[in-house]
Amino acid sequence: MNGNIAVVTDSTAYLPDDVKNHLRINVVPLSVIIDGKSYREGEDLSTAEFYEKVRIAETFPTSSQPAPGEFIQLFETLKSQGYDTVITIHLSSGISGTFQNAATAGDGIEGLNVIAYDSELSCMAQGMLAVKAAKMAMENESVEDIIKELDKIKQAQDAYFMVDDLNNLQRGGRLNGAQALVGSLLQIKPILHFDDKQIVLFEKVRTQKKALKRIEDILETAVQNKSAEKAFVIHGNDPEKGETWRKHLEAKFPEVVFELSYFGPVIGTHLGEGALGLTWSIK
Repeated sequence: MNGNIAVVTDSTAYLPDDVKNHLRINVVPLSVIIDGKSYREGEDLSTAEFYEKVRIAETFPTSSQPAPGEFIQLFETLKSQGYDTVITIHLSSGISGTFQNAATAGDGIEGLNVIAYDSELSCMAQGMLAVKAAKMAMENESVEDIIKELDKIKQAQDAYFMVDDLNNLQRGGRLNGAQALVGSLLQIKPILHFDDKQIVLFEKVRTQKKALKRIEDILETAVQNKSAEKAFVIHGNDPEKGETWRKHLEAKFPEVVFELSYFGPVIGTHLGEGALGLTWSIK
């Protein structure tokens, strides 16, 4: 283990506990606010509890980023543990100020080289970058090589989401009311993706089945171009639906390793229950 490089990410990477513990990845939580009460994601409430609370909430949930002070505290702790470099990897700067707060906090720590890295995505796409950085740090790779590898993976990453209900996007300011109403009436299933760090509409599809098929077609192209070797099916509080799709994809693309992940509270506030996503990258 290279004692000099620590890896930090935020809670929206949705990394399993055993992975975080084994690779010593430090996680700073974002928060969700439900009916005026703030909960730190993954610490104060579980994903299942979040979706339960949202169902009976009187107001639409919102999310908030960690304050710079939280990063300063963690970075100071890591410095006291003997680390001289921190690579801190965060959800897209286009949808949250988390990356900026981490960068700002890092600038203020004397004697610690803090490199803030914008994943430009979120969820397990961001998680894959944190895992790669931590594995390379454990293998005593240099900072330059780690960043080079992260850039390479990021170039080959893609992520597409299908939301079950347009209301969350509309209430979260992602879609205007008229569009949401028309979408619900026509049963439009929007496919979303990240473009230039923002979540944008990729295509409107009429049914969930067609939306999933469209995402599969995009994956097929990536597989043919050799840029998909590991993929995550991501579900919004519907593990059965996620697992069904994962098995289907596994049978269709035997050369790709598929795992199951989830949309936790913060991303769930925007995408809503029942959302499905697929993200992939090179090994």
